[in-house]
Amino acid sequence: MKKLLYIFLFFTQVFWAQNAFEKGNDLYRKGNYSEAVSAYESVLKTKKHSAELYFNIGNCYYKLNKVAPAVYNYEKALLLNPNDTEIQNNLKFAQKLAIDDFKEVPKVGFRKMLQDLTATFYYDTWAWIAIGFAAVFLLLFVGYYFSRHTLYKRLFFVGMFLVLVVIVISISSAIFQIDAYKNDRPAVVFAEVTPVKNEPKSDAQDAVVLHEGTKVYVLEVLDDWKKVQLPDETEGWVEASAIKELK
Repeated sequence: MKKLLYIFLFFTQVFWAQNAFEKGNDLYRKGNYSEAVSAYESVLKTKKHSAELYFNIGNCYYKLNKVAPAVYNYEKALLLNPNDTEIQNNLKFAQKLAIDDFKEVPKVGFRKMLQDLTATFYYDTWAWIAIGFAAVFLLLFVGYYFSRHTLYKRLFFVGMFLVLVVIVISISSAIFQIDAYKNDRPAVVFAEVTPVKNEPKSDAQDAVVLHEGTKVYVLEVLDDWKKVQLPDETEGWVEASAIKELK
C-alpha cells in the first residue's frame, strides 16, 4: 500500500511540476517575468532540476535586469549542460551587465593540458565510453580464446591491448573530471557591493571591491567568511552572505 502511495505522490509531483513549468513558459511569453520566475522556482522546490529550467529562470532575471540571479542561473544551467552554446551566449550577455571586468589569467602547464583533454567529455560520458569499450574488450577476448589461427589470435590480442589502453584513459579522465568538479567551488556575488578583505575580519584592509554578478571561486571557509579567488587570481576574504555558491 505504501509503495502505491509513493508512486501516486511521485507522478502527482511530476505532473504538478510540469504544469508549473508550462505556466512559467506562458507567463514569460506574455512578458510577466516576475511571475514566470515564481512559477519556475516553484518547480525547483520539488527538487526537479534541469538545464532548461535554470536557463529559463536566467532569461527572466536578465529581462528584469537583475544581473546576479541571471548569471547565477545561467551558470547553474551550464553546469548541467556545459556544451550548450545558447546558454554560453546568454551567460556572456548577462556578464556584460556586471560592473566588474577582471581579466582571467590563462592557465598553463601539464594540469592545464590534462584539463583540456578530459574536458572533451563530461565525466559520466567518459564512464559510458569505458563501459562500451569494456564490452568490446570482452568480445575480443572471446575471439582470442576460441580462435585457432595464430594470426587471428595476434590480431585479437593487439585489439585487446589497444582497447584496454582506451579503457584506462577513459576511467582516468572520468576520475580526473570528478576530482576537478568536487574541488571547483564557483560562486556568484549577490551583494550589490562587497569588499574583499585581506583578512577574515570586518576591520581588515580592503584588497578590492566586488559588485553583484561577479563570479569567484571559494577556496576556504572560516566562520562567517569565505576566502575567494577572482578570475585574475587575486585572493581575499568576503562575508559568506555576500556570495552564493553554485554547487
